[in-house]
Amino acid sequence: MNVGERIRYFRQKQGLTVNGLAYLAGVSQSHLRDIELGNKQPTIEYLSYICDALKITLEQFFTDEEKQDKLSALIKSLNDEQKNTLIAFIKAMSSKS
Repeated sequence: MNVGERIRYFRQKQGLTVNGLAYLAGVSQSHLRDIELGNKQPTIEYLSYICDALKITLEQFFTDEEKQDKLSALIKSLNDEQKNTLIAFIKAMSSKS
């Protein structure tokens, strides 16, 4: 998903229109629309205004929630022994880097 698609995803998730988000963020509706359509790329400052209006952090903006949700569900389905094995595996992998 590109930046414009991510903005649209979060905007729609919160039930906002382009005009509504532009108003909350204090940005131009036409510029925001161009970004959503992939015609322009926002600066990090512009993106921070959008994130503030959406009440999310830049980290949340760039985090793939779908993958996190799937991973969380998989981990929750493990029994205690499997969770301990997974923890040991992750520790071993991170100590190799």
